[in-house]
Amino acid sequence: MKRLFIFLGLAFVLTWIVEFILMANGGLSNPYGYVVLAGIMFIPALSVVITRLVTKEGFKNFGLKPHFKGHIRYYVIAWFGPALLIVCGAAFYFILSPSNFDPTMSNMFYFYKSQGVDATQLTLMASFLAQVAVGLLIGPLLNIITTLGEEIGWRGYLLPKLMEMVSVRKAIAISGGIWGLWHAPVIAMGYNYGFDYPFFPWGGILAMIVFAFFAGSFLSFLAIKTKSVLPSAIAHGSLNGFAAISVWVTIGNTSPFIGPLPVGLVGGFGLIVVGTVCFYLIGRPTSNLLSDGNSIFE
Repeated sequence: MKRLFIFLGLAFVLTWIVEFILMANGGLSNPYGYVVLAGIMFIPALSVVITRLVTKEGFKNFGLKPHFKGHIRYYVIAWFGPALLIVCGAAFYFILSPSNFDPTMSNMFYFYKSQGVDATQLTLMASFLAQVAVGLLIGPLLNIITTLGEEIGWRGYLLPKLMEMVSVRKAIAISGGIWGLWHAPVIAMGYNYGFDYPFFPWGGILAMIVFAFFAGSFLSFLAIKTKSVLPSAIAHGSLNGFAAISVWVTIGNTSPFIGPLPVGLVGGFGLIVVGTVCFYLIGRPTSNLLSDGNSIFE
């Protein structure tokens, strides 16, 4: 319990200090805003290292061993699954709201034009396909550098500590809620949901906690099944790299709380379904969850 509180104290205090400083200096409009946010993703891992050093816990069961044998399918799911779920959620949204679907990508055409780029339908399609290819094939690998910073903390340390005290489902739910709450200052800066919505910023913070529960259930499932944080970091990287792909074919006014982005209720339909299934499956009494008495990792 002491180690858990030290880790959470470090992760929240260090992160929120940096984010409140950023907020006081223009927030996400600051030219270095997104660079700062990328750096913040390393704080959970840094907090784990400090906690292990201070409490003399050592670095056994750190969760970085890949354990490929018998688990390749989970790595494939981690790499390609988030992109598929994002596409399914966006497609579901556009079926319900076809007026927001624009296969001509006119918004992107005017964006390129505003940047002085003489785009054509052919170049737009080529750019879109290139973005899909990068997000699908390379995105998980490119993003794993930063997503490991989070996953070492949330799925690699917080989740196993909670599982020592409560059931696996409660541990996943609590860790997801904590992960979502950790994002509160950036949500207050307009990240994901903007500013123009009722009950700002509390409505956005609550929505992020809900999203983190379902996404966290999926990521926790991968970590527990493979006894490694690497698949959850890959999946997290895939999610980050592919999340905004629907922007290319979106037109008109949309609500981030609805879709087509995966943080919306409809746009996140795929993640909600799979997160729910993972939450159910991993909590079955027959699941072999603990590799020893103290950790899910070897």
